[in-house]
Amino acid sequence: MHFRIQGLPASNFLPLAGLSDEELAARGVLRRVADQCPGFPDRVALRDAEPGERLLLLNFEHQPARSPYRASHAIFVLEGERTSFDAIDEVPQVLRRRTLSLRAFDGAGMIVGAELVEGTQVERAIATLLADPCADYLHVHYAKYGCYAARVERAR
Repeated sequence: MHFRIQGLPASNFLPLAGLSDEELAARGVLRRVADQCPGFPDRVALRDAEPGERLLLLNFEHQPARSPYRASHAIFVLEGERTSFDAIDEVPQVLRRRTLSLRAFDGAGMIVGAELVEGTQVERAIATLLADPCADYLHVHYAKYGCYAARVERAR
């Protein structure tokens, strides 16, 4: 089964690029500078920031479904990133190098399955979860901190 992995839309975060620290703070956003790699995973381009790159740390509602699983959490986005990752049957390195929690959701936003897997084995988990006809899409989370990482769906 073919799958599609997507980063968050860059357009969601471009209005924050270049704002002062005070303007960001008023929106509940913090600016950070990567001091190591890996360590600061961007959710737009789906890559680890390189040391010296600026990121925004913000709360993001990654599961807006009107269900008990509605959720938001802190994420990093590279400040000013314009290109969102969107690929079929390609797993970005940022996912490969971490332990992942995959959660399958149905059309009503209810969990219908889950897998915990090393990123090097993520294709197996994706195939297992998407084989369930009740699963509409998957959310990938970084298992250590629980942060949302990316969306996966069947490739069309």
